Amino acid sequence: MNVRIAVVRADWADASVALPTYATQGAAGADVRANFPAEHREQGHTLAPMSRAVLPTGLRIAIPEGYELQLRPRSGLAFKQGLTLINTPGTIDSDYRGDVGVLMINLGDEPVTIAHGDRIAQAVFAPLHRAEFDPVDDLDDSARGTGGFGSTGVR
Repeated sequence: MNVRIAVVRADWADASVALPTYATQGAAGADVRANFPAEHREQGHTLAPMSRAVLPTGLRIAIPEGYELQLRPRSGLAFKQGLTLINTPGTIDSDYRGDVGVLMINLGDEPVTIAHGDRIAQAVFAPLHRAEFDPVDDLDDSARGTGGFGSTGVR
C-alpha cells in the first residue's frame, strides 16, 4: 500500500537534491539526503569521533494522521564509517510541520565528512495504534515474569 506524503522544501534548500527515494523495489526505507544551506554546501559537515550533529534535509513534511515517519540509520554508513542515528528510530509525528533534521553521531575512530546530497538516513512510514492505559491492581503472570535486562541469557 502506498501512502502519499506532502513535501515542502525549505526556502534555503537546494532543489537539485533528490526527495526521499527507495533504492530498490523491495526497500523498506526511503533514502533521505543531507541538504545544506548554500554557505555549507561546498564543505559539507565533518563529524569528529563521538561527536553528534543535527544534519538538515531541507524538507518539511505532512504525515497523514495515523502514521509516523521513523528515521533509521543506513547500514552501510554504520558498518563502514561508524555513523548512526543517536535516537534511532527517530520518530516524526503526524502533527509536526517543522524542518526535518537527522540527529547523527560518529561512533568510529576517524572524522567523517558528510557531503551535500549524501544519503544519511532512511525513512520508514509506519501505521500507529494508540493505546489506552488502564490502571489495575496487579498484572497477570508471564513466562519471563519480572526478569530484567539480560534475564533471558545470551544463547
